[in-house]
Amino acid sequence: MLREQTQACGPARETLIAGGTFVVFDGLVPANRHAGVFGRRIRSAARRGHTIEGLADTVEILRQYGEELLRTGLIDSVDRSSVFTIFLNSSATEVLGCAGGPRPEPLQVPADVPG
Repeated sequence: MLREQTQACGPARETLIAGGTFVVFDGLVPANRHAGVFGRRIRSAARRGHTIEGLADTVEILRQYGEELLRTGLIDSVDRSSVFTIFLNSSATEVLGCAGGPRPEPLQVPADVPG
């Protein structure tokens, strides 16, 4: 099901082949709601200097589906160094979009900042 919907689909497929884990969540959410949330995520990631592969293309795909209810899923690498979010149709039989890649490094708090 992971074809070339976005440039993140190939790496996500390779992660699965390498033994990564995969889960599809039960809830259904309108595609345009996902588009709004993940559109904001593009901007927040950019402020931190992080790029999420395939996210901009996925947001555009989600916008095209409007009110259609979708499922989401996650693909996680064995060593947890990479994670991908996938968006599927409501019956989870077709992947519509995929975004992700290497997990960003956690934000480091400077040593001189009081905790």
